[in-house]
Amino acid sequence: MPPPQKILGLSAFYHDAAAALVVGGKIIAAAQEERFTRKKNDADFPANAIRFCLRQGGLDEAGLNAVVFYDKPALKFTRLLETYLAVAPGGLKTFPTTLSNWLGGKLDLRKTVRGELPQLQPECDILFTGHHQSHAASAFYPSPFEEAAILTIDGVGEWATTTLGFGRGNETRLLKEIRFPHSLGLLYSAFTDYCGFKINSGEYKLMGLAPYGEPAFADAIRRELIDVKADGSFWLNPDYFNFLRGTTMTNEKFFGLFGGPPRRPEEKLERRHMDVARSIQTVTEEIMLKLARHVREATGQKSLCLAGGVALNCVANGLILREKVFERMWIQPAAGDAGGALGAALAAWYLHPDAPARRPELPDAMQSSLLGPEFSDGEIEAVLKSNGAVYQKMEKSELLDFAVNLLKSEKVVGWFQGRMEFGPRALGSRSILGDARSPTMQSVMNLKIKFRESFRPFAPIVRRERAADYFELDAESPYMLLVAPVKKELRKPLPDGVSGIDLLKAGRSVLPAVTHVDYSARIQTVTSESNPLLYDLLARFDRATGCGVLVNTSFNVRGEPIVCTPDDAYRCFMNTEMDFLFLGSFVIERTAQPKINLVRRVAPQLD
Repeated sequence: MPPPQKILGLSAFYHDAAAALVVGGKIIAAAQEERFTRKKNDADFPANAIRFCLRQGGLDEAGLNAVVFYDKPALKFTRLLETYLAVAPGGLKTFPTTLSNWLGGKLDLRKTVRGELPQLQPECDILFTGHHQSHAASAFYPSPFEEAAILTIDGVGEWATTTLGFGRGNETRLLKEIRFPHSLGLLYSAFTDYCGFKINSGEYKLMGLAPYGEPAFADAIRRELIDVKADGSFWLNPDYFNFLRGTTMTNEKFFGLFGGPPRRPEEKLERRHMDVARSIQTVTEEIMLKLARHVREATGQKSLCLAGGVALNCVANGLILREKVFERMWIQPAAGDAGGALGAALAAWYLHPDAPARRPELPDAMQSSLLGPEFSDGEIEAVLKSNGAVYQKMEKSELLDFAVNLLKSEKVVGWFQGRMEFGPRALGSRSILGDARSPTMQSVMNLKIKFRESFRPFAPIVRRERAADYFELDAESPYMLLVAPVKKELRKPLPDGVSGIDLLKAGRSVLPAVTHVDYSARIQTVTSESNPLLYDLLARFDRATGCGVLVNTSFNVRGEPIVCTPDDAYRCFMNTEMDFLFLGSFVIERTAQPKINLVRRVAPQLD
């Protein structure tokens, strides 16, 4: 019996809901629900993402052979019940709400799916994969490796929080796991919350804040909060946490260990918060490195695949790469729960006993993660006309040269081209671009365009063959998931006596807009095959300026998802101080536009 040909993968109900379509083992489409509803990290059933995936695949609901959910609800519900019983009566206040939510649709997912997709045929299978099995499948099957070690790390799935295993051919096998409540993802989220950032979206901020501090609390974390073994396995001390019993992550004992109560959002950052961030980042890197070494030893594999929300910690990923634990690494660009939808669909295909043998693709099977919607020039122009926009249409070469001239004069450019990215990073299709040489670009983009904290760094984008000229990186980094140092000869010495947030004002290198205070950079490499238009733009900018690097940040403002449609892009553009917008073949200057109803946004005053 052949495997189901047309498979829809789903993730939903926790955070970052998504849908993915796989046909005959090939990835056709994938997208997060937030991009359509404009609700950041939208966890609801991904009805809009499903409609897009089916439309992209030329299908309707009736044409599907299988729908696969990314975890096992009954097993997760069992874990919740057992946890409540273990801490009773501690969780009494939250138990009724939790039970109501589960009985309201989370538990009987087959009924929920058929209710949401009424045209599914009776013979369409509704299947479930284990949460970390989905992560493992998303990491290995699209990778370019015939066989590889697999490491998945996140908050929690059903019971597992970390798994170690391997992939070979059509097989993915998980050999070991660490179980709830012992979770590196939950530990990092506890510190995210303590430092005043939002769980499940503020972890990037904590990672970005860390280089401003010193690991002054690292020993306290190792001594009091987490017992880490030589193989990377660990045990959390529940005395310092509240997530088993209540709705908060930490407690008074935790606060005492780190010198005070949690920071409130928008409250001024203190040196203590920077030291706390650096300390948990240091410990996280140590644990991930130990886990990587152990899975290398346990499997004997020379390549590593990573997924799970903690795999988005690009600083730790860069450390594993520099330590040469493995010869090659591949990280799923949608490493969090959204990617679980893709992994579930791929698992349903490859783990079927009659599935054809897997043939890895080069550079990988993710198609540069450009798996979302795209819009024709006709569709874009209709949107511009409906907004009363003033615009100019250009041929490709003219458009690229015009963009180069704007960028080298330190203008900030919105870049909306081709299919939308799947995952949390903008990779050159829904991006904001700037000149990496500009000493003011980081602050301008943060405060006047992104409306976010000024300490947060921006990523450099560079052609693959030019990456080693600027960064200590000898590997592909197409998904902006590796951090590496800027080359020493390009760095500038920091002034004596400058520390903490004041480091932001010091020029760190000849590429100040993309060089973090510790001389690191979160790099995206581009090839002519992965994104021809962006590659051509970088090449022309290089010829015009002698610099092969641009700033690339996501096309959104703080608190909103990355833009999806031309209308999203135009409205976001008009609500910021971006200078120009490139929508397909059309160029729009902000100051030439008619006034629209704008939402006034102000960047947080944190420093």
